[in-house]
Amino acid sequence: VKLHAVPEAMSAATCSFAGMAGAVDSVIQTLQAGIPIARCEALCATTMRAINAYSHTSYREQPTLFLEFHGSKASVEEQAQMVQQIALELGGTDFVWATHQEDRNRLWAARHQAYFACMQLRPGSRAISTDVCVPISRLTECMNETAADIAKASMPIPMFGHVGDGNFHCLIPVRPEVAGDLAEAKAFNERLVNRALAMEGTCTGEHGIGLGKIASLRKELGDAVDLMASLKRTFDPDNLMNPGKVVALEPGV
Repeated sequence: VKLHAVPEAMSAATCSFAGMAGAVDSVIQTLQAGIPIARCEALCATTMRAINAYSHTSYREQPTLFLEFHGSKASVEEQAQMVQQIALELGGTDFVWATHQEDRNRLWAARHQAYFACMQLRPGSRAISTDVCVPISRLTECMNETAADIAKASMPIPMFGHVGDGNFHCLIPVRPEVAGDLAEAKAFNERLVNRALAMEGTCTGEHGIGLGKIASLRKELGDAVDLMASLKRTFDPDNLMNPGKVVALEPGV
């Protein structure tokens, strides 16, 4: 068993931007510069507005990066300063840096509460969570196009994600009693998947295929899904393991 040492020091930082492009490009340039980031999240303006209302905070309501660095005391300070310089050159403002655990926890609390905060944007709704993942080189383009798509929606759709690995999420608040909401959410999700696939990405980075993205998996992998089905029939001939998910076999087949 490989044991991972607890880092000597940790620091956290937040930085806001006028647009999502600046936030994502800051991360891309940070990675290209070889600066190690332990955690990296980007939250859209809608998400930040929800967090302020839910947690009674006063963050600037525009795209925001949440970052964390691990290492020696000297290295985490150097890393934060280097990222701050990159962010400033790309329009970043309100760079806040924290090293004490209580302060780091306070900064990250906003990100941890994002889901529940976003659900209050449309009280009484239920969340349809979806995600895609694209190559880092296409991430800014994909998130910008998705933001433009969100701007046309009849509902607020928060967007946030683990931009350090090209993965981002959209939370679609659907009212169960309104049939049009579900249809709109499905259409939005299909456009999101098509966009990611066109950019050589994948239809899901974390949430998985489940029931909702079976067709998306087929669109992404084509005939390879038939091989998956053959393997499932071989190892699970009675279709007992998670039936109907990912590879949907017809009853008795």
